[in-house]
Amino acid sequence: MTVGALLWFWQREYAADISLKLSPYECLPAVFSGLLVLIIWIVPEDYLLQLSGHSGFDPFAFGWSSAGTKGLIAVRLLGATIVVPVMEELFWRSFLLRYLINEDFRTVPLGSFTWFSFISVSILFGLEHHRIVVGIIAGIIYNLLLIRQKNLSGCILAHGVTNLGLGIYVLITESWMSW
Repeated sequence: MTVGALLWFWQREYAADISLKLSPYECLPAVFSGLLVLIIWIVPEDYLLQLSGHSGFDPFAFGWSSAGTKGLIAVRLLGATIVVPVMEELFWRSFLLRYLINEDFRTVPLGSFTWFSFISVSILFGLEHHRIVVGIIAGIIYNLLLIRQKNLSGCILAHGVTNLGLGIYVLITESWMSW
């Protein structure tokens, strides 16, 4: 909730990077990218490099009432679907991707490309996530989407689709390590 409140408070600082209107031409590749990352993300863990010690998030482990657990799941899904995509895309693709091109990152247009920034952000994005290889692939896909669309909103939508799908998958399969 704190991150959501901070994003709301500072929205004037990043509003220029996010267009609230996406055309169907922009939405379709974003949704496709999000679904592609989701499919790649749920590949069996045995085949992918991961950070050890990740136990996942089991909302039932707290022993809360049914209503409390459902509320926790709802907050978790909303955060993963709305707050996390905005926060991560602002950091990785709006800030860092451009900062690695020029320290005065606001002068660098969204979707600008250099191999150094592209590869660095993809690798760092992967290292941030439990599933390193899939995280790098996700970073590559989201970077390519930004380069193609020159619009951060498509990346936010793709990331939100991935996270919503992953949340639904985890709840259905009880694969808490994926959450």
